[in-house]
Amino acid sequence: MAVVARSGRGNGGSAFSSALRSFFSYRIFVSAMFTLLFFATASVLFSSHPAHFNDNSEIQTTGKAYMHRTFLALKSDPLKTRLDLIHKQASDHIVLVNAYAAYARKLKLEISKQLRVFDDMAQNFSDVGVKPTYRTALFESNGPVDEEVLRQFEKEVKDKIKVARLMIAENKESYDNQLKIQKLKDTIFAVNELLIKAKKNGAFASLIAAKSTPKSLHCLAMRLMGERIASPEKYRDEEPKPEFEDPSLYHYAIFSDNVIAVSVVVNSAVKNAEEPWKHVFHIVTDKMNLAAMKVWFKMRPVEGGAFVEVKAVEEFTFLNPSYVPVLRQMESANLYIEDKAENETGEVKNTKSRNPKHLSMLNHLKFYLPEMYPKLHRILFLDDDVVVQKDLTALWKLDMDGKVNGAVETCFGSFHRYAQYLNFSHPLIRDKFNPKACAWAFGMNIFDLDAWRRERLTEQYHYWQDLNEDQSLWKLGTLPPGLMTFYSTTKSLDKTWHVLGLGYNPSISMDEIRNAAVIHFNGNMKPWLDIAMNQFKHLWTKYVDNEMEFVQMCNFGL
Repeated sequence: MAVVARSGRGNGGSAFSSALRSFFSYRIFVSAMFTLLFFATASVLFSSHPAHFNDNSEIQTTGKAYMHRTFLALKSDPLKTRLDLIHKQASDHIVLVNAYAAYARKLKLEISKQLRVFDDMAQNFSDVGVKPTYRTALFESNGPVDEEVLRQFEKEVKDKIKVARLMIAENKESYDNQLKIQKLKDTIFAVNELLIKAKKNGAFASLIAAKSTPKSLHCLAMRLMGERIASPEKYRDEEPKPEFEDPSLYHYAIFSDNVIAVSVVVNSAVKNAEEPWKHVFHIVTDKMNLAAMKVWFKMRPVEGGAFVEVKAVEEFTFLNPSYVPVLRQMESANLYIEDKAENETGEVKNTKSRNPKHLSMLNHLKFYLPEMYPKLHRILFLDDDVVVQKDLTALWKLDMDGKVNGAVETCFGSFHRYAQYLNFSHPLIRDKFNPKACAWAFGMNIFDLDAWRRERLTEQYHYWQDLNEDQSLWKLGTLPPGLMTFYSTTKSLDKTWHVLGLGYNPSISMDEIRNAAVIHFNGNMKPWLDIAMNQFKHLWTKYVDNEMEFVQMCNFGL
């Protein structure tokens, strides 16, 4: 152990002496290097010539000249330091102005005026330095600096610097990328606000255009009404025909106040039917349009021997507020209360509340088909904005598997699921329905009226409609209560039976349309309006009776 300890002490002393020698050697080396560097710098300084404005009107700002002037100024004239500072400021602004000018050149003609201004400013700076007075007294003289000349030179340079700074500040927006980005963001935000406002206004204008009665439709109804008044004997009501209640025939239900639209539905169905004499059309309208509807089908009888029954909704006396929840709610003004927030903000939050369709009992008649036609077994419900393109009799022979409603499903991916139509935050909705259940469409529906009566679905509809008096289950429309009423009692039909979207979706393929039995112009762009989509409008207009004199007189523009 003693040997080891001695060895350690010996090694430690040797290491210490070695480190000491290395430290002093390093200090000697560094001192020598600094000495050599000092002499080299001094040699460069004393061998350089003073900087001046050259013949090309550019201020020289090399490191040697600047250090030379500074070194001499410290030893001789204090005004030299001031001159050097002015000289440096002018040089810096020449570089700055030239940089802006170079950027302006890249932008070419867009800011050619600015380019000329920057070039002129750089030239002005250079011209100051080559003035004979300043050149001789300040830059070429070896004597002391004339303070008066220096003061004059300083004033002139600072004036030009001030002008340059003002000019750069004015044009900084054109060259500062951060300012450009911020300005662009502000512009985008402002345009986006305008876009949102324009979309709201456009949606409301579109709604007005879609739901208001066009002049041509009003004209047609008035002409037909005038014809009824002028010749009452020609349009006396006839006794109901037995075919209206014959369950062996093919029965259709169409509920509308639009004469021209109903005529197109009937004409298209009859022209594409293989046995038109077996088809019966039950048309229900409101009291105001009843006469016009009857006159139309008197003046233009349906081809092929098909039967047409026209009634007013008021003729179904069981449809009264004591029985129908919707009528009761409309009378109490609870169903269509205007949102108070709308008056404060000016925004249209619920355009459906202004849709006359939702204020009409015609829109709710589909839930009373078994009671309206008690002797029928099946009936095909058609909206007034559809066109029939094929014979539909196969629907009456379809095996419904005990279901009540035959309809085409509209869901794809996460779209058109029950969650989009019903309020699943309500416990009743959450407990009774699956939010991912696939929705279907009204517009072409085959109803098994016997199964409907057996399931007592009208009572089910009343149950849900009564609960929704405060609109806590769904907002407006008839599809949500339809989805609830026919939940688990709907049979999915092949999609070729009913193609939707011709009133709002311009991307529907023509092959899909050609293969469809029924095409549906659901949406705001109805085919009888000026806002209709031109690529689809001809599918509807070809079934319009253009030979009818009142259609020609009312300028439908078809």
